[in-house]
Amino acid sequence: MKLDRRSFVSKSVTGAAAAGTLAFPMVAKAQQSFNWKMTSAYAKGAPFYMDGPGSATDLAKRIREMSGGRLNIQVFGAGELIPAFEGFDAVRAGTVEMNHANSYFWTGKTFAAQYFTAVPFGMNFQGMNGWLYDGGGIDLWNEVYAPFGMVAMPCGNTGVQMTGWFKKEINTVADFKGLKMRIPGLAGKVYANLGVDVKVLPGGEIFPALERGVIDAAEFVGPYQDRRLGLQKAAKYYYTTGWHESSTVSELLINKAAWDKLPKDLQAIVQNASAACNVISEGWCQKANSEAMEDLVKNQKVIAKPLPDPVIKALRVETEKVLAEAVAKDPLVKKVHDSYFAFKAKYDRWVEVSEEQYHTKIRG
Repeated sequence: MKLDRRSFVSKSVTGAAAAGTLAFPMVAKAQQSFNWKMTSAYAKGAPFYMDGPGSATDLAKRIREMSGGRLNIQVFGAGELIPAFEGFDAVRAGTVEMNHANSYFWTGKTFAAQYFTAVPFGMNFQGMNGWLYDGGGIDLWNEVYAPFGMVAMPCGNTGVQMTGWFKKEINTVADFKGLKMRIPGLAGKVYANLGVDVKVLPGGEIFPALERGVIDAAEFVGPYQDRRLGLQKAAKYYYTTGWHESSTVSELLINKAAWDKLPKDLQAIVQNASAACNVISEGWCQKANSEAMEDLVKNQKVIAKPLPDPVIKALRVETEKVLAEAVAKDPLVKKVHDSYFAFKAKYDRWVEVSEEQYHTKIRG
């Protein structure tokens, strides 16, 4: 068979050109860059939330570096682009691609969202991560947000939080009657049922409200964050029980249409950077809170103690009522609730033979 050299060369060039044409869009897509905006419910410079290891700023930096600059996220603190508690609507509308906050701020949108931040008398950091990452929690989170066109994932955790600061001592449940308190989430509904006048305020507004007597008590995060706000200067009693938020998850909320436009590798980078910040932020809290608590008690003469047992019992009973009412009203809430507490039951049995044994018999 005689080879037509001219025909062979022509076809080879044409074929190579066609292959190059087909390959080019793939290369261009792989190198495509994205510039996103992320708002926060917390003020610029706020430790843990906006500044430091595992914060929103740290998360954006990790994503930029891991992506080689292909995904750049501009971070805005509360009030810089939108008010503190308008992140849900801004992401839903596509005004911004991301918001960094806590899902229990969106109780007015969907009650089920609160389970993904904290449940009173719920799981600790380890248990919460177990449910979210391996117990179907994140999938349920996204199912809850699907009607709003959003997806979410954990990107931080404070660990156990303190009950809060009170100007007057709490001895009985009756002491809650008429008390004006800053407290968000499910715990706010529980307190309200016990006669508390519940207020939801951004972090920056808590100290002036407590100092001026606009509120009588306030919950924020923990010793480090609370001391930074100066809450110890406005109230004397610091209750440490942490019944309301045994593990408080930070939420990365993302517009789903924007998310779906990201290449799979960039989606993976966001997911892994968020998971890293989830662990790193909680580690930072352990160090910061242990040092701040020692300072508050030793140097600033704060009276730190747990709530009386009868008060804790009453809070537990009321929590069960609030959750039961919500479950009865909404099948999706029931689905999330059942998943959370089924996982918790198994986790609690494991803790009894692991963590509890260590804390009661080995730690000393």
